[in-house]
Amino acid sequence: MPIASLDEIRNKVGQEVGVSDWLTMDQARIDAFAEVTEDPQFIHIDPVRAAQTPFGGTIAHGFLTLSLLSRMAADAMLRPDGIKMGVNYGFEKVRFIAPVRSGKRVRGRFVLAAFEEKRPGQYQFTHNVTVEIEGEDKPALIADWIGMVFT
Repeated sequence: MPIASLDEIRNKVGQEVGVSDWLTMDQARIDAFAEVTEDPQFIHIDPVRAAQTPFGGTIAHGFLTLSLLSRMAADAMLRPDGIKMGVNYGFEKVRFIAPVRSGKRVRGRFVLAAFEEKRPGQYQFTHNVTVEIEGEDKPALIADWIGMVFT
């Protein structure tokens, strides 16, 4: 994560703070997620049956795409200088807009929507996140993601 002072972060509210690298949503990643989450629905893991659906092939689980936000954030979110710990606080909104087909690449675009000191040394961030699908008009998902950091 790029490091910034608290004042630099405050001054970024309402602005895009970063875009992650592209991540490939290959079938191996989709299969591994299906295995660990015990969600083996055929549209995710059976290319033959999935080819007969409107998707035309396998697609990533929406929760797989969502779970990659942590990885994407490492590239894009600003990290306060002197941070001791950061925790995921939750979401105000998550919407799955378009399916991510196996083999496609995705990346996260992060806008800092809010930054608030909750108590001394404890800060709450809200990021509006859009996960883009390479070469497609619609995003995979949009989310308002809340995190807490302690300095």
